[in-house]
Amino acid sequence: MKKPVSFIFVVFGGSGDLAKRKLLPALFHLFKNDLLPENFAILGLGRKPYDDISYRQKMADSIKDITPKIRTDDQSIRNFIKRIFYSYFDMNDDLSYKELKTNIQKLNADIKTSQNILFYLATPPEFFKMVASGLQAEKLNLEPSNSWKRIIVEKPFGHNLSSAHELNTHLQKIFNEDQIFRIDHYLGKETVQNIMAFRFANGIFEPLWNRNYISHVEITSAESIGVEDRGGYYDTSGALRDMVQNHLLQLAATIAMEPPSTFEAKAVRDEKYKFFQALRKIESKQINKQVIRGQYIESMIRGKKVAGYRDEINVNPESQTETFVALKFFVDNWRWADVPFFIRTGKRLPTRVTEMVIHFKKTPYHLFKAYNKNHLAENQLILRIQPNEGILLKFGMKVPGAGFQIKNVDMDFHYSDLIDIKIPEAYERLILDALNGDNTLFARTDSVEASWQFVEPILDAWKNDSSIKLFGYPAGSWGPKEASLLFDNPERDWRSPCKNLTGEDTYCEL
Repeated sequence: MKKPVSFIFVVFGGSGDLAKRKLLPALFHLFKNDLLPENFAILGLGRKPYDDISYRQKMADSIKDITPKIRTDDQSIRNFIKRIFYSYFDMNDDLSYKELKTNIQKLNADIKTSQNILFYLATPPEFFKMVASGLQAEKLNLEPSNSWKRIIVEKPFGHNLSSAHELNTHLQKIFNEDQIFRIDHYLGKETVQNIMAFRFANGIFEPLWNRNYISHVEITSAESIGVEDRGGYYDTSGALRDMVQNHLLQLAATIAMEPPSTFEAKAVRDEKYKFFQALRKIESKQINKQVIRGQYIESMIRGKKVAGYRDEINVNPESQTETFVALKFFVDNWRWADVPFFIRTGKRLPTRVTEMVIHFKKTPYHLFKAYNKNHLAENQLILRIQPNEGILLKFGMKVPGAGFQIKNVDMDFHYSDLIDIKIPEAYERLILDALNGDNTLFARTDSVEASWQFVEPILDAWKNDSSIKLFGYPAGSWGPKEASLLFDNPERDWRSPCKNLTGEDTYCEL
């Protein structure tokens, strides 16, 4: 992995959970693995009353909590936190931006970072435009010769199409597109990146990766937790905005995109944009048939009573927000014509698992039907993102003995088998890419807006058509049973990625 040149990493929201739980630990792991340059500084900005010393201790404690193998006296932590600084910052106050410029100039003079600055907006989305304007007022967006300025923006990238377009337009007036890094941590996961290697580095699979051999594609992203303390945010968002519009459509694009001409940012992101352009709009009269929404209700899980969504903190007791969504859609291009894609995601499902399943078409004739009462199951290729990351191929083999009874067997690969290789966390990979100016794994303006164009008619229908049902599902189940009706085929259903081994623990084997 390429080591970046010297830099200052400025975190707006530096005293928040994202900085403590993800950003600073990611930077520390890069530092410990000798992937950061000699000269760098981290400047946290926030409204909590820290100074450099107390902030450093707070971050060191967080790193040790997240990385249990790091000892309290570990020299690497002491060396790392020397590079961390803190400044009180009010995003509404012009004076704060002036002080920020002064602090950056001082750090640059002391540490010799060549005026290379990465701004990270770990803030609520309502501050994105304000911060960008504040940076522009102090000319902190400008790039002197032989230096760079970049900005990372966390999701959500807008609340709907118009707000996404407004945000993108505002950012592009201040920064060039190649300075803007819209981060989606799913795209930083090693197993997501491996999908492209799996497809385009192997002559076996790519010839089969089309409508002639694939019957349908399935993507599941399940969480076992509820909304926890995010009820206020989640009740204005919901599963479609929170997961489908960004993470899961990006996964679908990675599966379905055409091969890029080169593995460079523009070529890869051009092909992803073509996928979003090819998404067939779900007409309002079809939403009832192609989209199922649900909301978890009170239930017993492992003998413990679990509250329903409407009883969660900061949730409207009459909320119509979906905590589960399943949808069927089509991609109108030569490769995928009439191949249905299925996506489901939800909270309070049986376990935490994210995987993509390629379902290949059955053989044209069932030669061994005399020995097998049930139809031979179709071949499946499972790409598991979490947990137990890896790849599994299911195919039929003869059971030993007389006759030709067929059973499914698995050929699998687990990343955990690579004991001599450390798999970087998503934020490690993405931050390092941003420091190196590589935006291949970051969302581009056109793709963000195209994905909103696809989901917005669904959101509008839910808002305006009271006949569209919101189904309740017991917490701990796989969502509304109506989600299975999306397949329009009694022989098909969602793949069950987990099995209950003990009656208490749900284990998701690959």
